[in-house]
Amino acid sequence: MGSKLCSSLLIIVLQVSCQQPHPQVKYLKGFALGTSYNIQYDGNASEEEIQNGIDTLFYELNRSLSTYLPQSDISKINHGDTTVVVDHHFKAVFEKATEVWKATGGYFDPTVGALVNAYGFGPENAISVIEASQKDSLLRLTGWEKVTLTEQNTILKEYPEIYIDFNALAKGYVVDVIGNFLHKNNSTNYMVEIGGEIVAKGISPKTQQPWKIAIDDPREESQSRFIKTLSLENQALASSGNYRKYRMDPNTGERYVHSINPITGSAYKSNILSTSVKAPNCMTADAWATALMVMPIEEGRALVEEIPHIEALWATAEGNDFSILTSKNW
Repeated sequence: MGSKLCSSLLIIVLQVSCQQPHPQVKYLKGFALGTSYNIQYDGNASEEEIQNGIDTLFYELNRSLSTYLPQSDISKINHGDTTVVVDHHFKAVFEKATEVWKATGGYFDPTVGALVNAYGFGPENAISVIEASQKDSLLRLTGWEKVTLTEQNTILKEYPEIYIDFNALAKGYVVDVIGNFLHKNNSTNYMVEIGGEIVAKGISPKTQQPWKIAIDDPREESQSRFIKTLSLENQALASSGNYRKYRMDPNTGERYVHSINPITGSAYKSNILSTSVKAPNCMTADAWATALMVMPIEEGRALVEEIPHIEALWATAEGNDFSILTSKNW
């Protein structure tokens, strides 16, 4: 489905045992949605059976949600087709987007897509220099309240040009869908990782311990180091960072990080290098990790601490000073 608004951090699944692979553990690796995936699971289903099922799901999900496929449902909607009847995947992502948009007071907004494209972070052509008048026009096309899912499962937009971009939570949704697929195939212990977004259920069949996950250091000179390792059991984890994808203003040479504030319409420098979120499912973690990249840290931290079952970690930098801040129950 392409890159999310804030590019995913590397999250590593650590194997803390030197044992030979457990005969009940099955492994699948590959490339989909513009990134790599790594799946481990137990159960009697064969790798071929699970792989075929996962490939079918990737096809279905791309056909529904990928802004990088011209004939996907979301691409048709973005280009003005009002007749598209969305499927249950689109509906599930739409409803979660609405939930997080409301909870964050608009900091999470899938209609930021017009701005994403304008700044050159999406599949459409970038505007070389964005003037104030152009930004005002783009903001007119921004606002999740301007998009409605009708009772007929069609999408109604206040302005036809509004561009919907679900890449900030769709990958997390795909992780959840594949996890549910494994569960339906009688796997009780599994880990699904796609481009750094993870859901982990049960325990690692190899180690008989909770899944061990490492979050890498977001500083560019430290990509082989980790800032945190944690155990993940019946939880999901997603991370976002603004340090690897940025644009340079051709006139001023100023660096614009890969974060866009949907309220102001600005791409901006930030001292937040990365955010990581734990949640009951990966779509929720994915959406919140994106929102917290844009929100002021203290505002985001206070909000997270009011919401059950969601915890967050921020990696920040001021000059040469690097620090980590977490919500109280991380």
